[in-house]
Amino acid sequence: RQVAIAGEIKGIFEKTPGVVDIDWYVEDDQKKLTFEVDKEKSAYHGISAEEVSQTLKAAMGGMTAGLAHMEREKEPVEISLRAPIRERADIANLSRISLTSASGVPVSLSELIRVKEGNEDKALYRKNLRSVVYVTGDVAGTAESPVYAIMQMGDEIKKLKLPEGYELKQHTAEQPSQEDQYAMKWDGEWHITYEVFRDLGIAFAAVMILIYVMVVGWFRSFIIPIVIMAPIPLSLVGILPGHAAMGAFFTATSMIGFIAGAGIVVRNSIILVDFIELKLSEGVALKEAVVQAGIIRFRPMLLTAAAVVVGSSVILFDPIFQGMAISLMAGEVAATLLSRTMVPVLYYLYKQWDMKKKTT
Repeated sequence: RQVAIAGEIKGIFEKTPGVVDIDWYVEDDQKKLTFEVDKEKSAYHGISAEEVSQTLKAAMGGMTAGLAHMEREKEPVEISLRAPIRERADIANLSRISLTSASGVPVSLSELIRVKEGNEDKALYRKNLRSVVYVTGDVAGTAESPVYAIMQMGDEIKKLKLPEGYELKQHTAEQPSQEDQYAMKWDGEWHITYEVFRDLGIAFAAVMILIYVMVVGWFRSFIIPIVIMAPIPLSLVGILPGHAAMGAFFTATSMIGFIAGAGIVVRNSIILVDFIELKLSEGVALKEAVVQAGIIRFRPMLLTAAAVVVGSSVILFDPIFQGMAISLMAGEVAATLLSRTMVPVLYYLYKQWDMKKKTT
C-alpha cells in the first residue's frame, strides 16, 4: 500500500508544470527462476541431489575445475567451467545436459529439476528506522524555486483518498513520529530552504527586539522606538519590485540583505528623531522642528543610501549574492525616500497625542 501511495504522488509530480527529472526508488518487477531438485525422480534413477545440484550449478553459474600454472603468470590461474551464454539463456537447453543413472542410462537434467517462476526481491529503504519510499524530482523553467511547485502539489496531495479514511499528512521540518498512519515528508532542497528561512526569520525577530531595547534605553520611551522602526517594512516596497525588475527570486541572500538593510533604515530614523528632539530642546516649535529635520537631515540619509547602492553594485550580477544586492540597493532607496516623510509625520502625530494626553 505504501508503494501504491508513492505511485499516486509520483503521478502528481508528473502532472505538475515545471517539475522535471521525476523518478522513484522502486524497481520494476524482474523475473526470477528458482530451480529445485526433484528428489523422488533423482532417487529413482540413483542420482544424488548433490550431484544434480552441482551439475546445474556448473551449467548455469560455472564452477572452478582447478588451477593452471601459466609460464608468464606469477600466480596460478583459476580454471572455470561454464556453459556458453547462448546455452544458458534458455532453460530449455537443460534437456541437452544429461547425467548417468545407477543403471548406466543417461537422464536429462530437465527431468530431475522443477522450475518455479517468481520475481526478484526489491530493495527496502529506511530513514531513521522508518520504512520509506523515495519519490524524487527537480524544478526547472520559469519556477526555479521549489516553493511554488510544492504549494501546487501539496494541494493535490491533500485530495488523495486513502482507503483508511484519513488525509495524507504532509511534513516539512520533522519526520512522522508514528508509523501507524501513512504520511509524507518533503525533504531535500525544500527542507533546507524551509530551515534557512525559518532560522533567518527567527534571527530577524531577535534583531528587531534588540534594536527596540537599545532605542528604548537611548530615548527613554516605549513609543518613539516604534516610530523609529516603522519604516523597516517600507524597504519591501523597493525589494519586491526590484526582484521583479531584475527577474530574480527572493532567496536566502535576499533575506539577509533585508535584515542588514533594517539596521541602516533604523539609523536614518534615529538621525531624524534625534534632530527633532535637539531642535525642541532649543525652543523651536514642534512643526518647524519636524520640517527642518526632513530637509536638513535628508543629505546624510541620501549619502548613506548612495554608499549602499555603490557598494552593493559589485555583487549585483553574482549568481549567489544577487538577491542580497537587490535587497540592499532597492530597499535602501525606497526606505530612504519614504522614511524622510513617514518618520517626521509619525513623530509629529505622537507628540500631538502626547500633549493632548498631558493637558487632559
